[in-house]
Amino acid sequence: MVQVGFDLRAKQTTTLTPRLQQSVKLLQMSAIEFNQELQHAIANNPFLEEDEDAAEGLDPETGVDAPDVLLEHLDGLSGGDEGAIEVSMPSDGASELPEASAEAGAMEESYDSYDETWAESRADSGDYRATANDGERSELDEWIRDTPALRDHLRQQMSNCRLDARSRALADLVIEALEDDGYLREDLDELVSGFSLEPEITHEELENAIKLVQGIDHPGLAARSLSECLSLQLEALDEDTEGREVALHLVDGLMEKLARREYAELQRVIGCNEHAIRVAHQLIRTLDPKPGLRYGQTDAQYVVADVIVRKIKGRWTVQTNPAVMPKARLHRTYADMFRRARCSDRAPMAQELQEARWLIRNVEQRFSTIQRVAEAIVARQKTFFDYGEVALKPLVLREVAEELGLHESTVSRATGNKYMATPRGIFEFKHFFSRELATDTGGACSAAAVRALLKEMISTENRRSPLSDVSLTKMLADQGVIVARRTVAKYRGLMKVPPAELRRQI
Repeated sequence: MVQVGFDLRAKQTTTLTPRLQQSVKLLQMSAIEFNQELQHAIANNPFLEEDEDAAEGLDPETGVDAPDVLLEHLDGLSGGDEGAIEVSMPSDGASELPEASAEAGAMEESYDSYDETWAESRADSGDYRATANDGERSELDEWIRDTPALRDHLRQQMSNCRLDARSRALADLVIEALEDDGYLREDLDELVSGFSLEPEITHEELENAIKLVQGIDHPGLAARSLSECLSLQLEALDEDTEGREVALHLVDGLMEKLARREYAELQRVIGCNEHAIRVAHQLIRTLDPKPGLRYGQTDAQYVVADVIVRKIKGRWTVQTNPAVMPKARLHRTYADMFRRARCSDRAPMAQELQEARWLIRNVEQRFSTIQRVAEAIVARQKTFFDYGEVALKPLVLREVAEELGLHESTVSRATGNKYMATPRGIFEFKHFFSRELATDTGGACSAAAVRALLKEMISTENRRSPLSDVSLTKMLADQGVIVARRTVAKYRGLMKVPPAELRRQI
C-alpha cells in the first residue's frame, strides 16, 4: 500500500535582487554595449535625461568621442623614470546623488560574495524593466547589412535547382553537416544514422548528394579533406591553366613533401623539372584552404578604450576615457512633479523612478570598479609601459582581487571586453594577465614575455637557415628562461609563425 506524507523543511537560499542583477550585467558589458544600454534606458524611462554637459565635445552624429579627441590625450606621451601611479578619478555625478558612494560600497561587498557562474546565470534570467530591451529589434536593425551564413547561402542556391524531394532532402542533410570552414568531416555512416528516409539511403545516393553540394557554389565546399578541397578548386580551373596538372599531383598525397620543399624528390615522383614544381606551388598558394569562411563574415568590430594611460612628470596616470563617461542623469523636474502629485495609481511611475535611481547608482559603481582595477593593473605592470612586452610581469586575477578587496569574479567581469589606450597601443585588460614561468635564477617571467622574446628571435634569424624549436629553446635557456620544446612550439603556433622548414627561403 502506497503511503503519502508531507515533509516540511526550512532552507536558506540566496537570491540576487533586480538591482544587483543589473549591476552585474552593466559591469560585464563592453563600452559600446554599455552606451547602447544607457541610450535605451534614456529613451524609455521618463525620469532619465541626457546630460548635455557631459556630452560636450562628442561627435554629434555618433555620440562618441571624435577620433582626434582620443589622440589629444595620447599626444606627447614619452617614457621616463618609473614612479608611483597617480589616478585621476572621473566626475561621477555625486552632486546629483550624494548617497550613491556609500550605497555603491555596500553593494560591491554584496555581489562579490557570489560565485561567478551562478551569478551570471541568474543575471541572464533576471526580469527587471531596466533591461527590458532583450530580444527587441530597433528600427536601425532593419537597415544593417547582413551577410548570409554558409548553410543559408547554399540552401538559397539549391532552391534554384530542379530536384526531386528525395535528392533535395539528402542535399539539405549534407549542407546541415558542413562545418563553418566548409568541410564535411562527419562520418557518412553517422550522418545517415539519425535520418529516416524510405527506402533506405544508399552510399551511392549520399555520394551524389555530396557532389551536388560541391557543385552548387564556390569549388572546395563539402570537401572531406584538404587534399579534396584543393583538388576541387584545381579541377574547376581551365584545363590550359599553367601548372594545373602538376598541382593536381602535388595535392594528391604530396603536400608534406611540398611543405618541406623537397623539390628533387617531387621531380622524381612526378617526372617533371623544378620550374614546373615551382609554378604549381605558386598556383596552389592562390587556392582557398577554408572556402566556407568567406560566408557569414561580420563587419569589423570597433572597440572604444575604457581608460587612457599616459605618463605625466614621470608618473603613469589612469583616466577614464571621456567618450565612455555616463551621459545620463535623473530628471529632477519630473521627479519633483511626481513627488507632489496625488494620483490614485502611483505604482508604475514609482517603479520607473526607482529604476532610474538604480541605473544611475549602478553606472557609478561600474566606472568606480573599472577605474580601481585599471589602477591596480598599471601599478603592477609599470615596466611594461616603459619597456614593452618583454617586461610584462606574471599577474593573475586573484592578486588584483586581494589587493582591491574584491571577489575574483568581479575582477573577471571588470576586465572582460574592457580596453586600455596606452602609448604602446590599445590593449584589452586581460592582456596584462599572464601566467608565471620559472627561470633558472629562481625568479619568474610571464608567458607573454616569453612569446615576445621568441618573436624577437625569429624576426632576426637568418632566413636561409631559420631557427628550429630546439634552437629557440636553447637560446631561451641561455637567457635564463627554462621552457620545454613543446612549449616553444605551442607559443610559436599561437603567434601564427610556421615551423622552421616552412620559413626557410631558398
